[in-house]
Amino acid sequence: MVSLSGFLVGALVGITGVGGASLMTPLMVLLFGIHPATAVGTDLLYAAITKMAGAGVHHRHGHIRWRLVGLLCLGSIPATALTLWLMSGVDRKSAASASMLTSGLGVMLLVTAAILVFRDFLMRYELNWLKSHRAPNPRFITMATVVLGLVLGTVVTLTSVGAGAIGVTILLFLYPRAAVNEIVGSDIAHAIPLTLVGGIGYWMIGDVHWLLLASLLLGSIPGILLGSHVAPRMPERLVRIILAIVLMVVAARLIHS
Repeated sequence: MVSLSGFLVGALVGITGVGGASLMTPLMVLLFGIHPATAVGTDLLYAAITKMAGAGVHHRHGHIRWRLVGLLCLGSIPATALTLWLMSGVDRKSAASASMLTSGLGVMLLVTAAILVFRDFLMRYELNWLKSHRAPNPRFITMATVVLGLVLGTVVTLTSVGAGAIGVTILLFLYPRAAVNEIVGSDIAHAIPLTLVGGIGYWMIGDVHWLLLASLLLGSIPGILLGSHVAPRMPERLVRIILAIVLMVVAARLIHS
């Protein structure tokens, strides 16, 4: 069942490009009864492994802006380390901690669902805005990118959600003249150290389920390959809206659990 779930999630990731954490972490919590902290830690390592292949492809095609990746890491890695340090000092198995983690995950899923629905509208609005306004100061863009990394480092370490849909959307706003492939490739490259540091941190504090991780990888890698193959034949916008509805339902279930 775990491998089958991994296959289905991987197929959706291949079709929509939405990060697997948006589906995988709540699946582990709600369907398999995994503790939220363990689900997040396991999913962070899962994300680090699965994103390596994608980053390699983008690197070969020259789609990664390494300066952008460095700026994001400048904020995200210290934020991840600080968040892990704070989490190591609390009782993660307590009812209060579990409730905080599931509620935080639910909120991040709602944000992801909203971005899936309104992303095209937001991008059209920005393009129209840029026609009548000057581009922001480069120094401001640099600082905003570091701050984005800091925010992503915190929320991804707490919930494993946000590095994909949220990170890409905000980067498209900050760098509207960059090619979409460069933004996506840079975001994937940044997600590797972010999720790897987070996953190793969770492993060190005892919140990684290795057998579950292996089972998820066994199913999801073929699923991602299949999803990427059939993606050009699928009504991507329709799939995205259906996925957003599913995420909203799951988020409501997590917030009220």
